[in-house]
Amino acid sequence: MADGFNGFSGNDKNDMALFDRVPPHDDDAEMATLGGMLMAKDAIGEVTETLEESDFYQPKHQTIYKAIIDLFSAGEPADVVTVANQLNDAGDLEKVGGVAYLHDLIGAVPTAANAVYYATIVHQRAILRAVIAAGTKITQLGYNAEGSQAQDVVNLAQAEVYEMSMGKVHQDYAPIYDSVEATLKQLDLIQKGEIESGIATGFRDIDSVTKGLQPGQMIVVAGRPAMGKSTLGVDFARAAALHQNLTTVIFSLEMSQIELSQRIISAETNIPLSAMRNAEDIDPGRWNVLNNFFVKLKDAPLFIDDSPNMSLMEIRAKCRRLKQTNDLKLVVIDYLQLMSAGKQVESRQQEVSEFSRALKLLAKELEVPVVALSQLNRSSELRNDRKPQMSDLRESGSIEQDADVVFLVHRPDAYDKEDRPGEADIIMAKHRNGPTATFNLAFRGQYSKFQDMPQDYQQGV
Repeated sequence: MADGFNGFSGNDKNDMALFDRVPPHDDDAEMATLGGMLMAKDAIGEVTETLEESDFYQPKHQTIYKAIIDLFSAGEPADVVTVANQLNDAGDLEKVGGVAYLHDLIGAVPTAANAVYYATIVHQRAILRAVIAAGTKITQLGYNAEGSQAQDVVNLAQAEVYEMSMGKVHQDYAPIYDSVEATLKQLDLIQKGEIESGIATGFRDIDSVTKGLQPGQMIVVAGRPAMGKSTLGVDFARAAALHQNLTTVIFSLEMSQIELSQRIISAETNIPLSAMRNAEDIDPGRWNVLNNFFVKLKDAPLFIDDSPNMSLMEIRAKCRRLKQTNDLKLVVIDYLQLMSAGKQVESRQQEVSEFSRALKLLAKELEVPVVALSQLNRSSELRNDRKPQMSDLRESGSIEQDADVVFLVHRPDAYDKEDRPGEADIIMAKHRNGPTATFNLAFRGQYSKFQDMPQDYQQGV
């Protein structure tokens, strides 16, 4: 009987030789980089833009690099004497070879001007080691998985490659001091106006309460059919891409690119949506408006994907690619119940639960807000006031569990034309990081958009 498959090449000796090899590294380049940093302060700043401590292969070089960076960050000189003192205080001087080794580092480089060149070599070797580590992990995933887990393994493999290409390293835990320090620094930068608090939605009151859509958040916009959930999701995308120049992608599983483009054009130009579907209504004046809008869109960072039967794995792969190539900042998915798992599942409820959890993890992985549109069941229509509640989320209670923010779209005039015509309640039923509220917006259906009410607006007046 023939032996089964038992390795990469079928030749155990060759495979062992492959994995017994020393990982890629360049000791001379590592020494020259550190030597240049010890020789010139300017070289330190330039090298830190290229290298991280973990990029060095030799542990002693990592230790020396950290000592140099600690001194540099504190505004202290970083030369042989000060670095030796720093290492000595930490009990590391003899471990790295003593003062003599620090002098050897300076002797390894003729001029500090070449430090960045050597740092690039060090970084390239680190990337190659990361490729090997990712490949080894992916190989282990493949061998350890059952056949039914193939799609999950593909997703994990993609995540490994994405993380490696972005130069990130898993860190499962961090001291509370570091976490609090990072939080306070972020708060200080927001107060100083040096960083934005989040991605503005374009709606005054919503942004005031939420401080914008935050990286890593999953935001659910839910409503009954024809209530305006798609319109609100596109409004968020327009505000980010067309008014803040932030790369945004809309995955439209319900509408085609043409339909979605018509809505965006109508909302931005105030040409009625009905006119966009009737060529006779586009007179020369409107053509002029459309052409001016078209010119403005030339470099707009808004992407639309209307691929049919899009699977969760496809969406993840496309988002990762856009993050790498275009610095993706916002994802909008319309809508959750139309997504495909691409594999057999026990029930529709389980499938939607997997979608929900995966989108939350995607938001955290890419550090972008993910806006997921969702349908509500009919329960709200059985109530006297017809107002939706978070428990109405269709097919899965896990959506409300995974979501950081839940917006429920309610338009009274959808049920009674005389009940607050042209007004909408955006009910924030969940806000993980703050208070909940109900926001009153104007619904301008003819232009496919919501708008802020006047600041002096009073409901019912």
